[in-house]
Amino acid sequence: MKIGCIVMAAGNARRFGSNKLDARVEGKTLLRRALEAVPAACFDRVAVVTQYPRGMDLAREMGFLPVENPRPDLGLSHTIALGMAHMQDMDGVMFQVSDQPLLRRESLEAMVRDFHAQKETERVILRLGWRAGGAEPLLESPVLFGSGHFDALRALPEGKGGGVV
Repeated sequence: MKIGCIVMAAGNARRFGSNKLDARVEGKTLLRRALEAVPAACFDRVAVVTQYPRGMDLAREMGFLPVENPRPDLGLSHTIALGMAHMQDMDGVMFQVSDQPLLRRESLEAMVRDFHAQKETERVILRLGWRAGGAEPLLESPVLFGSGHFDALRALPEGKGGGVV
């Protein structure tokens, strides 16, 4: 079973005021931390979709496929479509954002293991969840979609993410 990963690193970060992926947490940029969290051995291909030249360089440095997004103003759906163009032969694709500095590699490895454990993966959607003090789990990204959702992901409405699939 082939699984890909798309690291989404193309946003303009207007509310942040500058490229937030260059912000440092414990001495590392958010983008470096995001890419270091990717368990590369779990994936057949990792694509990093970004508008930033430094992001393209870092993706190459880490052995990932850099995918340029020259039109980040088109929103999340455009970033997803650009990444999906490189995932046609996969059985599943994980989407990871780049601004979760506490995301752990072990969490992503567990998601991939759970995906492999499914009897039929085509219609599967796995989301990382977090539960605080017995509350309902908070479902967040990353998200892993089975191949049965690929057409819907490529056809997302402008500016929308996979939450509408």
